[in-house]
Amino acid sequence: MNSPLVDPNRKSLGVLLRYPYELLADWLYGRLGEEFPGVRLPHSAVLRGLESGGSRVVDLAARAGMTKQSMAYLVEQLCELGYLRVAADPNDGRAKRVQLTASGERLYARALELSAQAEEGLAVTLGEADAHELRRILERLHGRWSPR
Repeated sequence: MNSPLVDPNRKSLGVLLRYPYELLADWLYGRLGEEFPGVRLPHSAVLRGLESGGSRVVDLAARAGMTKQSMAYLVEQLCELGYLRVAADPNDGRAKRVQLTASGERLYARALELSAQAEEGLAVTLGEADAHELRRILERLHGRWSPR
């Protein structure tokens, strides 16, 4: 008889971290897609990395851990949807900066609102103290593990 490779009673840390994120991301981008046509989960790589004054595609790609070509494709999609624009970089005439349009600013603000709603729902599910402790631990891990 073969035995399982992993203990079925003990979930790996990867599963414990990934599954809640996937649920959150699917819920959040599902809602955003209803309100902002064409927006999909892969676009989060762009939105997460944008700086307030705009960002270069190469910098967005580095923050997302993806190729410049893949990031440029996502940026192009969001430009075509009217959520982003590409403008000359005032600090480097050869470079371009990706910026939110007015529609993109509404999209970004709504994403933040939905994230806050999700966090409130987590507090209801876990209780305020446990939700606060989870956030504290995750922020600590992020500070230690995040390259950005």
